[in-house]
Amino acid sequence: MTAARRSILITGCSSGIGHHLAHALHERGWQVLATCRKEADCARLRDEGLTSFRLDYEDQASIEAGFTQALEHTGGRLDALFNNGAYAMPGAAEDLPTDALRQIFEANFFGWHSLTRLAIPVMRAQGHGRIVMNSSVLGFIALRFRAAYVSTKHAVEGYSDTLRLELAGTGIHLILLEPGPIRTKIRENARAHYERWIKPRDSAWADTYANVVEKRLYDPDPPPDAFELSCEATSAKMIHALEHSRPRARYYVTTPTYMMGTLKRVLPTRWLDRLLIRG
Repeated sequence: MTAARRSILITGCSSGIGHHLAHALHERGWQVLATCRKEADCARLRDEGLTSFRLDYEDQASIEAGFTQALEHTGGRLDALFNNGAYAMPGAAEDLPTDALRQIFEANFFGWHSLTRLAIPVMRAQGHGRIVMNSSVLGFIALRFRAAYVSTKHAVEGYSDTLRLELAGTGIHLILLEPGPIRTKIRENARAHYERWIKPRDSAWADTYANVVEKRLYDPDPPPDAFELSCEATSAKMIHALEHSRPRARYYVTTPTYMMGTLKRVLPTRWLDRLLIRG
Protein backbone atom coordinates (compact mmCIF):
# COMPACT_ATOMS: atom_id res chain seq x y z
CA MET A 1 0.00 0.00 0.00
CA THR A 2 1.42 3.41 -0.92
CA ALA A 3 1.90 6.15 1.63
CA ALA A 4 -0.83 8.21 -0.06
CA ARG A 5 -3.41 5.54 0.75
CA ARG A 6 -2.52 4.94 4.38
CA SER A 7 -5.33 5.95 6.70
CA ILE A 8 -5.40 6.97 10.33
CA LEU A 9 -8.19 7.82 12.76
CA ILE A 10 -7.08 10.37 15.36
CA THR A 11 -9.11 11.51 18.36
CA GLY A 12 -8.77 14.78 20.26
CA CYS A 13 -7.77 16.90 17.28
CA SER A 14 -9.21 20.25 18.37
CA SER A 15 -5.79 21.41 19.58
CA GLY A 16 -2.42 20.25 20.83
CA ILE A 17 -0.88 16.90 19.97
CA GLY A 18 -3.79 15.60 17.90
CA HIS A 19 -4.16 18.81 15.89
CA HIS A 20 -0.46 19.03 15.06
CA LEU A 21 -0.21 15.36 14.11
CA ALA A 22 -3.30 15.51 11.90
CA HIS A 23 -1.75 18.27 9.82
CA ALA A 24 1.72 16.68 9.80
CA LEU A 25 0.38 13.36 8.47
CA HIS A 26 -1.95 15.07 6.00
CA GLU A 27 1.10 16.82 4.54
CA ARG A 28 2.86 13.44 4.25
CA GLY A 29 0.02 12.03 2.16
CA TRP A 30 -1.90 10.12 4.81
CA GLN A 31 -5.67 9.96 4.70
CA VAL A 32 -6.30 11.62 8.05
CA LEU A 33 -9.63 11.28 9.85
CA ALA A 34 -9.36 13.97 12.51
CA THR A 35 -12.09 13.78 15.14
CA CYS A 36 -13.14 16.14 17.92
CA ARG A 37 -15.66 16.08 20.72
CA LYS A 38 -17.42 19.28 19.56
CA GLU A 39 -18.88 19.89 16.10
CA ALA A 40 -17.63 23.49 16.13
CA ASP A 41 -14.06 22.22 16.34
CA CYS A 42 -14.73 19.74 13.54
CA ALA A 43 -16.01 22.56 11.35
CA ARG A 44 -12.83 24.54 12.02
CA LEU A 45 -10.68 21.56 11.05
CA ARG A 46 -12.66 21.08 7.84
CA ASP A 47 -11.94 24.73 7.02
CA GLU A 48 -8.26 23.90 7.55
CA GLY A 49 -8.49 21.21 4.86
CA LEU A 50 -8.87 18.12 7.05
CA THR A 51 -11.56 15.45 7.05
CA SER A 52 -13.19 15.88 10.45
CA PHE A 53 -16.28 14.65 12.29
CA ARG A 54 -17.46 14.15 15.85
CA LEU A 55 -16.26 11.39 18.13
CA ASP A 56 -16.82 11.81 21.86
CA TYR A 57 -15.27 9.19 24.13
CA GLU A 58 -17.97 9.80 26.75
CA ASP A 59 -20.75 8.89 24.32
CA GLN A 60 -20.84 5.28 23.10
CA ALA A 61 -23.21 6.13 20.24
CA SER A 62 -20.78 8.83 19.11
CA ILE A 63 -17.88 6.35 19.19
CA GLU A 64 -19.75 3.84 17.05
CA ALA A 65 -21.05 6.47 14.62
CA GLY A 66 -17.62 8.07 14.33
CA PHE A 67 -15.92 4.76 13.60
CA THR A 68 -18.55 3.89 10.98
CA GLN A 69 -18.00 7.27 9.36
CA ALA A 70 -14.24 6.67 9.32
CA LEU A 71 -14.67 3.39 7.46
CA GLU A 72 -17.00 5.06 4.98
CA HIS A 73 -14.19 7.47 4.11
CA THR A 74 -11.57 4.71 3.77
CA GLY A 75 -13.61 2.04 2.01
CA GLY A 76 -13.61 -0.22 5.05
CA ARG A 77 -9.89 -0.19 5.85
CA LEU A 78 -7.94 1.42 8.65
CA ASP A 79 -4.16 1.40 8.85
CA ALA A 80 -3.80 3.19 12.18
CA LEU A 81 -5.68 4.43 15.21
CA PHE A 82 -4.31 7.07 17.56
CA ASN A 83 -6.19 7.18 20.87
CA ASN A 84 -5.32 10.67 22.00
CA GLY A 85 -8.28 12.64 23.38
CA ALA A 86 -8.09 13.11 27.16
CA TYR A 87 -8.25 15.74 29.87
CA ALA A 88 -6.79 16.43 33.32
CA MET A 89 -8.53 17.09 36.62
CA PRO A 90 -6.30 18.68 39.29
CA GLY A 91 -6.98 17.72 42.86
CA ALA A 92 -5.74 15.69 45.79
CA ALA A 93 -6.88 12.07 45.71
CA GLU A 94 -8.90 12.45 48.91
CA ASP A 95 -10.82 15.38 47.39
CA LEU A 96 -11.93 13.56 44.23
CA PRO A 97 -15.59 12.48 44.31
CA THR A 98 -16.02 8.97 42.97
CA ASP A 99 -18.29 10.30 40.23
CA ALA A 100 -15.47 12.57 39.09
CA LEU A 101 -13.22 9.54 38.66
CA ARG A 102 -15.96 7.70 36.80
CA GLN A 103 -16.30 10.59 34.38
CA ILE A 104 -12.61 11.00 33.67
CA PHE A 105 -12.21 7.26 33.14
CA GLU A 106 -14.99 7.39 30.54
CA ALA A 107 -13.05 9.99 28.56
CA ASN A 108 -9.48 8.85 29.21
CA PHE A 109 -9.83 5.07 29.29
CA PHE A 110 -13.20 3.37 28.73
CA GLY A 111 -13.86 5.28 25.52
CA TRP A 112 -10.41 4.31 24.27
CA HIS A 113 -11.23 0.67 24.94
CA SER A 114 -14.53 0.94 23.07
CA LEU A 115 -12.89 2.48 20.01
CA THR A 116 -9.99 0.03 20.08
CA ARG A 117 -12.41 -2.92 20.15
CA LEU A 118 -14.01 -1.60 16.98
CA ALA A 119 -10.67 -1.16 15.22
CA ILE A 120 -9.13 -4.55 16.02
CA PRO A 121 -11.47 -6.72 13.89
CA VAL A 122 -10.91 -4.45 10.89
CA MET A 123 -7.16 -4.65 11.33
CA ARG A 124 -7.25 -8.41 11.90
CA ALA A 125 -9.18 -8.89 8.66
CA GLN A 126 -6.71 -6.85 6.63
CA GLY A 127 -3.71 -8.46 8.35
CA HIS A 128 -2.05 -5.30 9.62
CA GLY A 129 -2.56 -2.15 11.66
CA ARG A 130 -1.08 0.12 14.28
CA ILE A 131 -2.82 1.24 17.44
CA VAL A 132 -1.02 4.02 19.29
CA MET A 133 -2.04 5.04 22.80
CA ASN A 134 -1.09 8.54 23.95
CA SER A 135 -0.01 7.81 27.49
CA SER A 136 2.33 10.06 29.49
CA VAL A 137 5.32 10.08 31.78
CA LEU A 138 2.51 10.06 34.36
CA GLY A 139 1.60 6.61 33.08
CA PHE A 140 4.52 5.16 35.01
CA ILE A 141 5.28 7.72 37.74
CA ALA A 142 3.00 9.87 39.90
CA LEU A 143 2.85 13.50 40.98
CA ARG A 144 0.82 15.02 43.77
CA PHE A 145 -2.59 16.57 42.95
CA ARG A 146 -2.82 14.65 39.69
CA ALA A 147 -4.42 11.45 40.99
CA ALA A 148 -7.26 11.38 38.46
CA TYR A 149 -5.06 11.84 35.40
CA VAL A 150 -2.30 9.58 36.76
CA SER A 151 -4.82 6.81 37.43
CA THR A 152 -6.19 6.87 33.89
CA LYS A 153 -2.73 6.89 32.34
CA HIS A 154 -1.54 4.01 34.53
CA ALA A 155 -4.63 2.13 33.37
CA VAL A 156 -3.77 2.87 29.74
CA GLU A 157 -0.25 1.53 30.30
CA GLY A 158 -1.40 -1.76 31.82
CA TYR A 159 -4.13 -2.21 29.24
CA SER A 160 -1.72 -1.51 26.37
CA ASP A 161 0.97 -3.87 27.68
CA THR A 162 -1.61 -6.65 27.92
CA LEU A 163 -3.08 -5.95 24.50
CA ARG A 164 0.37 -5.89 22.91
CA LEU A 165 0.96 -9.45 24.14
CA GLU A 166 -2.45 -10.60 22.92
CA LEU A 167 -1.96 -9.09 19.46
CA ALA A 168 1.46 -10.64 18.90
CA GLY A 169 1.55 -12.41 15.54
CA THR A 170 -1.54 -10.68 14.14
CA GLY A 171 0.29 -7.96 12.23
CA ILE A 172 -1.21 -5.36 14.56
CA HIS A 173 1.33 -3.28 16.49
CA LEU A 174 0.30 -1.80 19.85
CA ILE A 175 2.44 1.24 20.66
CA LEU A 176 2.65 3.61 23.63
CA LEU A 177 3.57 7.28 23.22
CA GLU A 178 4.82 8.66 26.54
CA PRO A 179 5.26 12.45 26.47
CA GLY A 180 6.43 14.62 29.31
CA PRO A 181 5.66 18.36 29.30
CA ILE A 182 4.30 19.38 25.89
CA ARG A 183 2.90 22.81 25.06
CA THR A 184 -0.86 22.19 24.83
CA LYS A 185 -4.13 23.50 26.31
CA ILE A 186 -4.36 20.71 28.90
CA ARG A 187 -4.09 23.12 31.83
CA GLU A 188 -6.65 25.52 30.37
CA ASN A 189 -9.03 22.66 29.59
CA ALA A 190 -8.71 21.31 33.13
CA ARG A 191 -10.20 24.39 34.77
CA ALA A 192 -13.84 23.49 34.17
CA HIS A 193 -13.37 20.00 35.65
CA TYR A 194 -11.56 21.42 38.69
CA GLU A 195 -14.34 23.95 39.27
CA ARG A 196 -17.04 21.30 38.91
CA TRP A 197 -15.62 18.64 41.18
CA ILE A 198 -13.09 20.04 43.67
CA LYS A 199 -14.06 22.01 46.78
CA PRO A 200 -10.68 23.47 47.68
CA ARG A 201 -11.79 25.63 50.60
CA ASP A 202 -13.19 22.59 52.42
CA SER A 203 -10.02 20.57 51.97
CA ALA A 204 -7.13 19.80 54.29
CA TRP A 205 -5.05 21.03 51.34
CA ALA A 206 -6.79 24.44 51.17
CA ASP A 207 -3.56 26.45 51.45
CA THR A 208 -1.85 24.37 48.76
CA TYR A 209 -4.79 24.81 46.42
CA ALA A 210 -4.75 28.58 46.92
CA ASN A 211 -1.00 29.12 46.78
CA VAL A 212 0.16 26.46 44.34
CA VAL A 213 -2.53 24.62 42.38
CA GLU A 214 -4.75 27.59 41.48
CA LYS A 215 -1.86 29.93 40.78
CA ARG A 216 -0.60 27.46 38.23
CA LEU A 217 -4.03 26.57 36.89
CA TYR A 218 -5.27 30.13 36.34
CA ASP A 219 -2.05 31.87 35.30
CA PRO A 220 -2.99 33.65 32.03
CA ASP A 221 0.59 33.48 30.79
CA PRO A 222 2.20 30.51 32.55
CA PRO A 223 5.94 30.06 32.25
CA PRO A 224 6.93 26.92 30.35
CA ASP A 225 7.61 23.80 32.34
CA ALA A 226 11.22 22.71 32.56
CA PHE A 227 12.21 20.89 29.35
CA GLU A 228 8.82 21.66 27.78
CA LEU A 229 8.65 20.96 24.04
CA SER A 230 6.22 21.84 21.27
CA CYS A 231 3.86 19.34 19.66
CA GLU A 232 6.38 18.94 16.84
CA ALA A 233 8.32 16.61 19.15
CA THR A 234 5.40 14.23 19.59
CA SER A 235 4.60 14.27 15.87
CA ALA A 236 8.17 13.31 15.03
CA LYS A 237 7.96 10.24 17.29
CA MET A 238 4.52 9.38 15.95
CA ILE A 239 5.76 9.42 12.36
CA HIS A 240 8.41 6.86 13.29
CA ALA A 241 5.83 4.76 15.14
CA LEU A 242 3.49 4.78 12.16
CA GLU A 243 5.90 4.48 9.24
CA HIS A 244 8.90 2.46 10.45
CA SER A 245 8.83 -1.22 9.52
CA ARG A 246 9.63 -2.22 13.12
CA PRO A 247 8.05 0.31 15.48
CA ARG A 248 9.06 0.37 19.13
CA ALA A 249 6.69 -0.66 21.87
CA ARG A 250 7.28 2.67 23.64
CA TYR A 251 8.28 6.14 22.54
CA TYR A 252 9.57 8.51 25.21
CA VAL A 253 9.16 12.22 24.44
CA THR A 254 10.95 15.01 26.40
CA THR A 255 13.88 14.83 28.79
CA PRO A 256 11.72 14.34 31.93
CA THR A 257 10.29 11.11 30.51
CA TYR A 258 13.78 9.71 29.91
CA MET A 259 14.92 10.89 33.34
CA MET A 260 11.95 9.43 35.19
CA GLY A 261 12.15 6.17 33.25
CA THR A 262 15.75 5.78 34.41
CA LEU A 263 15.11 6.87 38.00
CA LYS A 264 12.16 4.51 38.36
CA ARG A 265 14.40 1.62 37.32
CA VAL A 266 17.34 2.44 39.58
CA LEU A 267 15.99 4.19 42.68
CA PRO A 268 14.27 2.56 45.64
CA THR A 269 10.65 3.66 45.92
CA ARG A 270 11.31 5.65 49.09
CA TRP A 271 14.05 7.69 47.39
CA LEU A 272 11.93 8.29 44.30
CA ASP A 273 9.03 9.40 46.49
CA ARG A 274 11.22 12.02 48.18
CA LEU A 275 12.30 13.34 44.82
CA LEU A 276 8.73 13.54 43.50
CA ILE A 277 7.41 15.22 46.67
CA ARG A 278 10.04 17.94 46.36
CA GLY A 279 9.25 18.35 42.66
